[in-house]
Amino acid sequence: MSVRTRFAPSPTGLLHIGNARAALFNFLFARHHGGAFLLRIEDTDRERSTRHAVDVILDGLAWMGLDWDEPPVYQSGRQSRHAEVARALLDAGHAYRCYCTADELRQMREQAQAEGRAPRYNGLWRDRDASEAPPDAAYTIRIRAPQEGETVVDDLVQGEVRVANVELDDMIILRADGTPTYQHAVVVDDHDMAITHVIRGDDHLTNSFRQSQIYALMGWERPRFAHLPLIHGPDGGKLSKRHGAQSVVEFREQGYLPEALDNYLLRLGWGHGDAEVLSRDEQIRLFDLDGVGRSASRMDYVKLTHLNGVWMRVADDGRLTADVLERLAGREDLTLDDTAAARIRLLMPGLKERARTLVELAASAAFLARSVPLPFEPKAQALLTDAARAMLRDVARELSPLEPFTAPEIDAALRRFADRAGLKLGQVAQPLRAALTGSTSSPGIDATVAALGRDESLARIGAMAPAETTSHG
Repeated sequence: MSVRTRFAPSPTGLLHIGNARAALFNFLFARHHGGAFLLRIEDTDRERSTRHAVDVILDGLAWMGLDWDEPPVYQSGRQSRHAEVARALLDAGHAYRCYCTADELRQMREQAQAEGRAPRYNGLWRDRDASEAPPDAAYTIRIRAPQEGETVVDDLVQGEVRVANVELDDMIILRADGTPTYQHAVVVDDHDMAITHVIRGDDHLTNSFRQSQIYALMGWERPRFAHLPLIHGPDGGKLSKRHGAQSVVEFREQGYLPEALDNYLLRLGWGHGDAEVLSRDEQIRLFDLDGVGRSASRMDYVKLTHLNGVWMRVADDGRLTADVLERLAGREDLTLDDTAAARIRLLMPGLKERARTLVELAASAAFLARSVPLPFEPKAQALLTDAARAMLRDVARELSPLEPFTAPEIDAALRRFADRAGLKLGQVAQPLRAALTGSTSSPGIDATVAALGRDESLARIGAMAPAETTSHG
């Protein structure tokens, strides 16, 4: 058997992080077993499904590196096939026409609730002849579900789960307007796509009982089910806006790398020893469903941010530079020309060591695209005393003739200056950093000066000429 998995989102909103993890697990399981990962867009809810939401899903999956192996299947284009199967069940006696009106169904629910029973359909038309219905009355098609015994699902994560068939009513598979219900369309599509494993959130577990009955009535082989525990917020409650980002788009905007998010989501509910940082190749080699736990996971944004920092430090400098330039684009206080891009690229090895997200990285690189006069943080301004400004004038004289103007030569020159002035290197470097960046933090001062270049460094130091002193009498 060749493994075939699918991710089947409904395009009615953003790609939620729980769905993203389900997509990742389906992808890794298929790749681990040398199978195929498929994508189905369940867009039968025409009022709520939008093209924008579809594009967000496709873009989010591509950003995460979850490439599907066949063209996406759009459920809305398969309604004639869904109706065909429903009528095949009808012709075989495994389904029947139900002529109940909305009022009759409402009365059924109210009576059941009044008697303390679950509000289920009572089988009113299960054994009645269609001739008893009013002429031209609208009807739905319901399956003739078994009323005795149990439906059993041997779940690859949850273990064996079962339900008494008396607890399941004769569900509708085709509405009066000819459109399929979710439970029916999913089964037909999974069968026609030859899906072997259905890996999804455990909020779908009860759906598996109903879907299993359609497989049995059609005589189709049932896929293996694997229901993943849900992702909760850090406090154990349902993940919501109060906890932070919930969708792939939000995590992307907040400066997380896709490989960091993938790595984190993989370890959120799946484990393999003490392994924490795993490349995509390692993920594919190690992942299988036996490592998935049964308990709900808690989102830990602090841990994700730490992991993102780990991945940023090994990320390609050119890629990070491009992302920084994109994030800084449009800011009127910056000049993002080729010179600024070259400075950022040159200093990137030092910049990425200090940042945990791309947002932080862009903020720390902004000084490289500024022009004098610079804006100064209060702590940086405090460092630029009259004495410090006078010292910086002397530092400029030390740096001006340097050849080549590289980080090693700059470091040696600053150390020589500090020795002659009887100062520690930090007493020189901190005011110099403030003058060059407008802040008190940056990569090594030698690398920072080198990235700015001779002319820009001297111009920024020159803008810090000793303030005039005023005598008071």
